[in-house]
Amino acid sequence: METIVVEPLARGWAVQADTVDNPMVFRTGRAAEETARALAFRLAQAGKLVRLRLKLRNSTTEARFVCLPPLDPESPPNLVNLPDVRQPELETA
Repeated sequence: METIVVEPLARGWAVQADTVDNPMVFRTGRAAEETARALAFRLAQAGKLVRLRLKLRNSTTEARFVCLPPLDPESPPNLVNLPDVRQPELETA
């Protein structure tokens, strides 16, 4: 499985990918996220299974996706949002 991570830098945002030696750097998180999604779709269209992680400024993971290759070559790849599986903290009375 290929992995693509969008993470904050001191000034800007980086897109790290297994298939790219150096990170791609962007001024905005939006530009970084759009590039990461486009790369995930291209890799999935080529038959690769891709994990996409988007991090916030505090380095926590905001969202996780898996981009699945299409079953039919004429169809687009499928981007599936992975829910947060952490248990909410229990309140004590």
